[in-house]
Amino acid sequence: MRWVYPEPVTDAADRLGAELSLHPLAARILYRRGYRTPAEAHAFLHDRLADLPDPFRMKGMNAAVERILRAIHERQKVTLWGDYDVDGVSSTALLSMFLREVGAEVDTYIPHRLEEGYGLNREAIERIARDGTRVLVTLDCGITSHAEVARARELGLDVVVVDHHAVPDTMPPANAVLNPLQPGCDYPTRHLCAGGVTFNLCMGLRKRLRDEGAFATGRKEPNLRAYLDLVALATVADVVPLTGANRIFVKVGLEELTAARRPGVRALKEVAGLGPDAPVSSGQIGFRLGPRINAAGRMDDAAVGLRLLTCDSLEEARRLAKELDAANAERQQVEQQILAEALEQAEARRHARGLVLHSEGWHPGVIGIVASRVVERYHRPTVLVAFQNGVGRGSARSIEGFHLVEALRGCAEHLTRFGGHKAAAGLSLTQDRVLAFRDAFEAWANARLRDDDLVARCRIDAVVTPNDVNERAIEALSRLGPFGHGNPEPVLAARRLAARPRVLENKRGGAGHLKLYLEAAPHVEAIGFGMAEKVALTEGPIDVAFQAGFDEFRGERRISLKLKDLKIAE
Repeated sequence: MRWVYPEPVTDAADRLGAELSLHPLAARILYRRGYRTPAEAHAFLHDRLADLPDPFRMKGMNAAVERILRAIHERQKVTLWGDYDVDGVSSTALLSMFLREVGAEVDTYIPHRLEEGYGLNREAIERIARDGTRVLVTLDCGITSHAEVARARELGLDVVVVDHHAVPDTMPPANAVLNPLQPGCDYPTRHLCAGGVTFNLCMGLRKRLRDEGAFATGRKEPNLRAYLDLVALATVADVVPLTGANRIFVKVGLEELTAARRPGVRALKEVAGLGPDAPVSSGQIGFRLGPRINAAGRMDDAAVGLRLLTCDSLEEARRLAKELDAANAERQQVEQQILAEALEQAEARRHARGLVLHSEGWHPGVIGIVASRVVERYHRPTVLVAFQNGVGRGSARSIEGFHLVEALRGCAEHLTRFGGHKAAAGLSLTQDRVLAFRDAFEAWANARLRDDDLVARCRIDAVVTPNDVNERAIEALSRLGPFGHGNPEPVLAARRLAARPRVLENKRGGAGHLKLYLEAAPHVEAIGFGMAEKVALTEGPIDVAFQAGFDEFRGERRISLKLKDLKIAE
């Protein structure tokens, strides 16, 4: 890793901390992240649900709300077509429960990843039309489904597209499109996930129903805050920036996940090793809760996750959560097998600045995760393609400074379909085109990435001494959360430390862990997961980059440091 140090501290950062009564370390990090006036910093630290933008600033919202309201008033059947990942499943759960609360006739449809693939397909649309649906709402898909939306319209369906992926040159012929990325959209947070867009749709619907007096006659008004657990799941799992509206969604949503009032959330926390009342962080969504919901869609049928999030019975929720947990364990095994094969291919082509790895028989539900693992190892944009009967489905993951959808657009002559956003994308192609696609993708990456771009960065937020890392400082840093993409957990660096190392075995296999006892802070432990091979660097003074937090041990809270990197002292 290349360490990138912060700019020197200015007096303005210290004045900001004094004015906000904020610990100097947190104030300096906040200042460096662009919150440079007391008003900006205060708004960041104290944002509330009331600060969410007006949903009707989103292009297409009026048309979407009016059409769905007509369906509610006229008892027309509405079918929600969701994607099979956490974002799609959570969005479908959210909108289906909200619409039922306000009296709509609702059905749901989530395609089978292995049998139908991503997005809309004609056969299922025709079946939905025969079953009496009048309004089709797509959730986390549809923005590139021009032909399929056109077919739905031919069959008499009105279509509302709710999506957040890159917008094509030609928009689908829907009655309304909700996507903050579309030209002319005035919604201030452009990079929402589908769950965030769906929540705005619910806000818009509730406002219009309230204006009509729908809740003045005894009908209970939906409590939208109660749905923010689902929005937080979707937002964190889909790795959109935790700024603007997303920050508010996740901040409040984590409180709802912690309370676990929804049976499905309570059961999910249990199988993930979290107590029913245990606090939930964005990291626990990313590494514990989200993967279990995703596992159903990756390995078989994502409808299991939807049933979990919408069920009313804790007993049923526990049964479904155990299914998801078993699917997640199977996913982990398959992932390790594919990763070993993918790394072997990657090693053979490490001269290229972009990687296209492919094989017959790889599980298409797991290749996206494996692509992320390859990116972590080689720091190159990576595409994994799983072939079956001559047809390939691919998942791509990127690095900073490389726009995946633009790259795929540059290689489009070799693809039958593609879509996604800057950091992640999906595609399909035939087997006879894979080598030509690999050459084109490598050429695109070689032309746009320099050798320096292929070195991962460790971005340091502040240089400190061990004495600076105390309980008061860590508590102040926690106020900058929730952390995630776009608002990363602060990384601190300390220089020229002496440490006693200890290597710990990784009980799940793979590289061992490195535990350091810092002589400058003898009661503080630092652990580097998978970093055992760096033990040889600790013979003399070292520089360490770390994140600081708390661990609970036998009921006692103690400071714990999570190593990001270490090196021989400069």
